Amino acid sequence: MRFSLALRNRLIAATLLGASVLTSAGVVSALPAAADTGTGSTAPAASETALLKGSTKASYFWDDSSGRAGDTGLPASGKPMQKGMIASPSWPLFTEGYVIYKGKKAKFFVGDRGPGVPSSSGVMIDLDAKTFADLTGGTFNSSSLGVDGVDGAGHIKVDYVITKWGDGVGKKNYPVAYASGAWKVMDDNPAAPPTTALADAARP
Repeated sequence: MRFSLALRNRLIAATLLGASVLTSAGVVSALPAAADTGTGSTAPAASETALLKGSTKASYFWDDSSGRAGDTGLPASGKPMQKGMIASPSWPLFTEGYVIYKGKKAKFFVGDRGPGVPSSSGVMIDLDAKTFADLTGGTFNSSSLGVDGVDGAGHIKVDYVITKWGDGVGKKNYPVAYASGAWKVMDDNPAAPPTTALADAARP
């Protein structure tokens, strides 16, 4: 079938307009509904199953192997200190998930061990200082490796969601104090996913 030049141009314009509308709608629907930390981290994809949910106090750290923050070398995972790395007193290294604080979400992976003594008092997550700053509205201080602008607050209460367990030693369940030694024992019986997560996964 042959078309006049004018009709052909109108068809091309209409096709491009339709594609543009569909693309725009797709982009909008793909955006996470909840706020993120404002630094590129977003909520996990809907396909990620929650394996464990809970809440705890979180402190912060930044061990860059300089000794300025009391560290003596690389984090336990062997990975360099970086944003998104947390320390856990009991979860296996390379466990993944996210924390939520006042509507802000931040993804994490377990890359170090800790907190030590504070975990005996219920501080079960050591966030990296940059994420702590993003969540609280503070500023990471690269000289002191601390967080400024939070009125000296060193602990915040966060909700956490585990989406993937690490393969190594450590407790695949609610966190326990570092002194328990759970971080060095292989756990072959991970916690059952929360009931709500199982119900969501079963939906067509």
